[in-house]
Formats: sequence, structure tokens, C-alpha cells
Amino acid sequence: MISHDEYRAVREGAAIVDRSSRGRLLLTGTDRRSYLQGLLTNDIAALTAGTGCYAAYLTAQGRMISDMRVFEMGDAILLDLEGFTAAQVRDRLVQFIFSEDVEVRDISEPKAQLGVYGPQAAHVVAAALAAAPAPTEQAPPESTLEAMPMLSSGRWDFRGAVVYVLRGDDVGAPGFDLVVDRAHAAELATLLHSHGAIDVQDAVVETTRIEAGRPRFGVDMSDDTIPLEAGIEDRAISRTKGCYVGQEIIIRVLDRGHGRVARRLVGLNLAAATVASHGDAIRAGEREIGHVTSAAYSPLLDAPIALGYVHRDFADPGTTVDIGGHPATVVATPFV
Repeated sequence: MISHDEYRAVREGAAIVDRSSRGRLLLTGTDRRSYLQGLLTNDIAALTAGTGCYAAYLTAQGRMISDMRVFEMGDAILLDLEGFTAAQVRDRLVQFIFSEDVEVRDISEPKAQLGVYGPQAAHVVAAALAAAPAPTEQAPPESTLEAMPMLSSGRWDFRGAVVYVLRGDDVGAPGFDLVVDRAHAAELATLLHSHGAIDVQDAVVETTRIEAGRPRFGVDMSDDTIPLEAGIEDRAISRTKGCYVGQEIIIRVLDRGHGRVARRLVGLNLAAATVASHGDAIRAGEREIGHVTSAAYSPLLDAPIALGYVHRDFADPGTTVDIGGHPATVVATPFV
């Protein structure tokens, strides 16, 4: 069972999560946007300084290599992605550079990443940065941070080094990721603590992520997943941009197949008090129709919930299925 105080910090206050295990790739060069435009699923060319988007990188067969958040910083693009995919994605990106003015650097090791989430996140981040005055630039006021749209970004000085401030809600609560030199991470965390944020465990933000119905690569999505199966097409795929790797498969399913895929990621409300586990079979009668990918006990719903793939014939909300001998109901996400 997760800590009630930590969960309440995400929902009502400000919570700190160490996200340094994520991967961070930095692309520089004048062709960085046009280069990524031909590789990723979203409209990278349309990004301007301070804006960002969510995207996927696919194989030619339309399967996922990784998902990622793409932040255009003005003179570079920062890719935030699952740590275990960073080296593979970097190698693939480098492999396809020919005459383009693009350099790809993996900055995962020299940089730390602190997530600050919850309704008080802007207040805490602004106060923490103001407590360490920058030598050349004033810290952002709370109102500036609060007004940042999702997937926008900014950068400020922290003890003479840059700190990237990334707006997001991928853990199911609004907040910021602060990307800073590892040498300064402990001091920044101390300042965040001193202004009211508390540390929370990964299990807490996994719970809020599941409550929000947000699939996570490596857990709910893999290299066998087509983005349409995971239901991320509205956020990750542009229908108006030019060609990208895997587009032919995606367009064929959307246009010719009317979006029908063999399986769908759905929300599940469990009737039993026991929380399901990753990989648990989902059945309809004697037929196995899918499996659980993520599960948690939701404090807000006071009930166990899960995400899982089911055959498309069983994906409609209200469908009754079985998990581990207990009834469960397919529901629309987000749960809360």
C-alpha cells in the first residue's frame, strides 16, 4: 500500500520524484527539426522555441521503438524518454544523419531530472529557483511557471549552470521536470524541500499515472505495440504532416481499416479487493482475450484498477471480463 501522505502531496501539494533514470538526448544543429520531422510521428517542424509535443519513433512496420516528449529549446531539442531506450534511439538517429546539420548527444549521465508534481508545484519551483539567485538572470516568477502550457519549456540559471524546466503531466498530475547538472541536483532538491515539497516513491506516481490512464513505454507499450493499440494517436500522431517512418502502416489502419486494430488498451475496474499484476490473463468465459499491463489500488476510487489489452470485440466500456477468477469491468479512461 502506498503512503497516504505521499499520495496527498501529488494530489494536493507538491511532490518530488527522482526521474534521473529517464533518458535525455540533446539535438543541436540547424536541421534538427526537419531531420526529426521525417522520423517521428508528430509535427516537429511546427515547433518553436519554448514549445513541445509528445511523439513516437516507429519501425517501418509501424511498431514502437520508443515514445518521447520533444522540447524545442530555441537552440536545441531535448528528447525525454524512457532510460532503457535512450542508447538505441541515439544510435538510430545518428545512423541516419548524412549531410544534415545535426548532432545527437546522450546527456542522460551528466544530467539529473527531478520531477515536481501537484497543484503547488509552480509555487515550490519558483521559490526554490529564487532562493539560488542566478548571476545573469532572474528566476521565473510563480505566475510565469503556472501559465506554461503542457509540454512547453524554459531554461534558467542555477548556480551558474542551466536548468531546463519542462512542463508536463505524464505521471497523471500537473507539474515540472527540472533537468540540471548532477553536481547541483542535491542542492536543488534541498531547496525544493525547504519550500514544502516532499519526496514520494515511484509507486505513488505510478498509481496517479494509472488513474490518469496514461500508458508507459516498457510497461503498457513495447516494441510489439502499434500506437493505435495503446490509444495514443490523438496525442502522438499528426495527420497533417509529411512522411515519417512507419506512416504507411498507420495511415492504412486509420483510413482503410477505420482505426480497427486487433487489440485495444482499456481501463479495468476490479470487483475484488486484490490488486491485479502485470501479465495476468484477462478472460471472457473460457477464452483468454488479453492481459493486464499496469495495476494499482486507487485511493481516490478506494478500489483496485488496471490497464490492459483486450481483443477489440471486448473493448467497449461496460463489458464484463474475468481477471484471476474475479469479475472486472471495462471502463473509459481516465479513471479520475
